[in-house]
Amino acid sequence: MGTDVTTRLYPRERLGRVQQAAGRAGLDAVLLTPGPDLRYVTGYDAKQLERLTCLVVPASGDPFLVVPRLELPAAQASPAGGLDVELVPWDETDDPYALVASRLPRGIGRVALADRMWAVMALRFRAALPGAEQVPAGDVMRELRMRKSAAEVEALREAGEAIDRVHRRVPELLKPGRTEREVGRDIADLILAEGHATVEFVIVGSGPNGANPHAELSDRVIRPGEPIVVDIGGAMPSGYCSDATRNYCIGAPPEDYLAYYRVLQEAQQAACDAVRPGATPEAVDAAARDVIAAAGHGEHFFHRTGHGIGLEGHEDPYIVAGNTEPLQPGMAFSVEPGIYPGPHGARIEDIVVCTDDGYERLNNVTRDLVVVG
Repeated sequence: MGTDVTTRLYPRERLGRVQQAAGRAGLDAVLLTPGPDLRYVTGYDAKQLERLTCLVVPASGDPFLVVPRLELPAAQASPAGGLDVELVPWDETDDPYALVASRLPRGIGRVALADRMWAVMALRFRAALPGAEQVPAGDVMRELRMRKSAAEVEALREAGEAIDRVHRRVPELLKPGRTEREVGRDIADLILAEGHATVEFVIVGSGPNGANPHAELSDRVIRPGEPIVVDIGGAMPSGYCSDATRNYCIGAPPEDYLAYYRVLQEAQQAACDAVRPGATPEAVDAAARDVIAAAGHGEHFFHRTGHGIGLEGHEDPYIVAGNTEPLQPGMAFSVEPGIYPGPHGARIEDIVVCTDDGYERLNNVTRDLVVVG
């Protein structure tokens, strides 16, 4: 990424926003170890090690980043090195938890710990700050991360275009006699070739495996006439993720499959059309679910309609019954209803962004069943 792109994705003012949010939540400090929250605030994609790396954001006072001396060059070279944050290295014989405690005001009562912090680190902080109540930092960070900036939406758009390019090449990999694992290996190579930095997951569910939404790659041989669910995603160099599901078949698919696939397309479109500012996630979920239930397949759609996406493949907001938090412009999430009767299954998934007056799809490769051969 260029310097301008990095600055737009990880702006300096995020530190101040975290500090303000901490104050509003009655927190004395937010402690972020390596993971998506630390990267969101600083741009630093720090390694998760047994040695403590921790961004400390007090509700009042200057934030600082504690890093093992071995990792200091990496921290300095990262976007964090260009922020107004003191880098505090520690040596092998130091106690970094005591170091953090010594730099915080005495008698702090409430600290938020990164949701992805290792349990052993949380326990070490408990010992170093015995009078402080520990709460999840996610309660504060989710409010900041849910609404994507224009730069974040552009990063997600680039991720969507990259995974669309992979889906366009999937048909050339589908041949009778090949196994799911063989196809999955080739797809993983394509994900990297099309611009991703990492492969996060590859699902190639053929025949009955397509009825398992989270099917693992197997040595099952792909046969003509069996539908295939391909759900794939990765993380771009920016850190932002892709996730898209499409459906394929070698030769003519079964008639009953075609019948419910048309229902699925209608349901996915209905859910997308329900996305707008002020709509609730549960209303989007219901828009898809009602179409599927009316066609007699209600019991065959047994997962939520979607999940948020950004620096994590799954994050807030979740598109599920019971979530009544109104959608806002900038929220990005999947819309992925599925129908899984048993002999086979299907799922159509796009990433969408709530806009000022509706939604934008970030995946635009065909949602029709792709028949190969």
